[in-house]
Amino acid sequence: MTIPGATMFVVTAIFAIAGGLITIWSKRPLRAAIGLLIHIISLSGMFLTLNAHLMAVLQLLVYAGAVVVLFVFVIMLIGPAAEVGPIQGRLAPRTLSIAMVVAVVLALSTSVAYFDAPWAELPEDFGTVEGLGTAIYQQAAVPFEVISITLLVAIIGAIAVARSRTE
Repeated sequence: MTIPGATMFVVTAIFAIAGGLITIWSKRPLRAAIGLLIHIISLSGMFLTLNAHLMAVLQLLVYAGAVVVLFVFVIMLIGPAAEVGPIQGRLAPRTLSIAMVVAVVLALSTSVAYFDAPWAELPEDFGTVEGLGTAIYQQAAVPFEVISITLLVAIIGAIAVARSRTE
């Protein structure tokens, strides 16, 4: 990776982290959706720095163009001023959940820090339509179909919920 490419990767990574933090820490749902949009656009920029142009375009089309718009529609449907109230409960569940998150982050970071395998060469079709098609339809056909069935069930459930609210 060249110096401008590495600089662009770091800048987009900083924006991705900032967008993720905005998404998590926002108390208003519309601001969280905007933070998610920032995160998705910066991930697309990271794909561009890795020469995965198809993945960058798919990231923008599918997530920024469809998922975030869907989130904004749902937020407008329930009301943009709807705020989540404070979490009621005892201190023990919060402490336990924070301890679990810290344990998982430490386990992942130490396993990555001690990873000493050589870097693998990228295949020639990395980031192309042919490479993505091969990966999805030959190497991961079953998970792809399971995801499509899950999305179909989610759409049918959303239609059922919407019909029950209008009648």
